Amino acid sequence: MKAIVLGSDGPTFTDAPVPVPKPNEVLVRVRACALNRADLGVAAGHRHGSVGGAGTVVGMEFAGEVVQTGAEVPGLRVGDRVMCSGAGGFAEYAVADRGRVMPIPSAQMSFEQAATLPVALQTMHDALVTHGQLAAGGSVMIQGASSGVGLLAMQIARLRGAALVVGSSTDPVRRARLAEFGAHLAVDSRDPAWVDQVLQATGGQGVDLIVDQVSNGVANQNMKATRILGRIVNVGRLGGMKGEFDFDLHALRRISYIGVTFRTRSLDEVREINSRMLADLGPALAAGQLALPIDRVFGLDEAVAALAHMKANLHFGKIVLRT
Repeated sequence: MKAIVLGSDGPTFTDAPVPVPKPNEVLVRVRACALNRADLGVAAGHRHGSVGGAGTVVGMEFAGEVVQTGAEVPGLRVGDRVMCSGAGGFAEYAVADRGRVMPIPSAQMSFEQAATLPVALQTMHDALVTHGQLAAGGSVMIQGASSGVGLLAMQIARLRGAALVVGSSTDPVRRARLAEFGAHLAVDSRDPAWVDQVLQATGGQGVDLIVDQVSNGVANQNMKATRILGRIVNVGRLGGMKGEFDFDLHALRRISYIGVTFRTRSLDEVREINSRMLADLGPALAAGQLALPIDRVFGLDEAVAALAHMKANLHFGKIVLRT
């Protein structure tokens, strides 16, 4: 098969062996795969300190048709249209654990559209609902809302009845589009006045929940914008891994500050995250109420250009590879 494989000179479009599914896995004929920010680290040979290594197939979410199922995989048949998260997605064939394979929710959804959803659905349902405990009538802010996962987070928040959804983006063009995806208020997190805007929108109290994909420079501002006894769920660190943290402010606000990542989760934990998400959001997915814009579609052999397009940070929505 053809795949995007990490070599000594970076990712290369080349031949690779078709993966063999384990008893708990599904082999998928990949029709489309979507880029995520983490793919840039893997393509560079590292991800938050871990080395991808030569021979690694890049990619972590994809959609296609079931080709083969392991003996421990119930409910899926050859030919089923599925969307998946897992390693090695930038290829003509990829495997995924049974708990990370989801039927494409409608016949109308294309493989390209389906490939954009698995990572964002799992990440943001876990952050908003499981850890963030967002309730109907509550208020939430998404730091880094113009990313793919951020756009989906705002949609999930609205679907669950949030009374106020705030989204941040440092780009004025992207910021102007956040309302299309559920934002009642869009702010520029580089403008120090954004905290006052959030406080004004919440009667001086602050939001119930912030889902933070930026960290570093906004950490203390986040706490000022979160109500007393509110919650901050740290999902991403696009603004930097380390920075100043006002411990006294944290104590004064009595904020629950929660860090999440998939890197230290067990297979059973990931299965549970996916199961909870599908139980909660499955009907909305089938009804077409949750979707992400596709910024651009590349061929699999154009993956290097697609990664460069992501690194340039000029896209809005998801970048997709078609196999």
